[in-house]
Amino acid sequence: MNKSVPVTESSPDSAKAGLDIHQILKILPHRYPLLLIDRVLDLERKKRIVAIKNVTINEPFFNGHFPGLPIMPGVLIVEAIAQAGGALLLTEVEDRSDKVMMFTGIDRAKFRRPVSPGDQLRLEVEVTGWRSVPGMTAAKMQGYAYVGEKRVAEAIVSCQLVDSARGRGSDGGGSNAG
Repeated sequence: MNKSVPVTESSPDSAKAGLDIHQILKILPHRYPLLLIDRVLDLERKKRIVAIKNVTINEPFFNGHFPGLPIMPGVLIVEAIAQAGGALLLTEVEDRSDKVMMFTGIDRAKFRRPVSPGDQLRLEVEVTGWRSVPGMTAAKMQGYAYVGEKRVAEAIVSCQLVDSARGRGSDGGGSNAG
């Protein structure tokens, strides 16, 4: 494993280790109730990230999914994988406050075990493709979600960095995918 050092803006070529919730909030545009990562344990620039989501009974989706048998929706596990990948990729973008990372594809999603309140979801995401040209950055990532040592889900997610104003038509009712 690569040597990990504290995350600093002054060491752009080093491996990065750990982000707390305050640092995550500076990187990702998501907020409660849709911010689905709580901490980053390990981060290697443009390569991989390991993040966690502490799953609690207070999550709003447990009210209806399912009463008496609370299970985290699989689509939100895939979203958590994508957010972890977004945190990895957005650390590479200087003007990230003007950008948003949007899904362009989800492939080979598999859900192996239920995730319940009290579980800690460990998200391991690896970049399998990265393309950056002026005006466009896109990536493909393989993500795995674990509870303890058991794999609970996996998916390949594709995303593209877009201007945050894109999709906000002048009519005020523009659509927003992802």
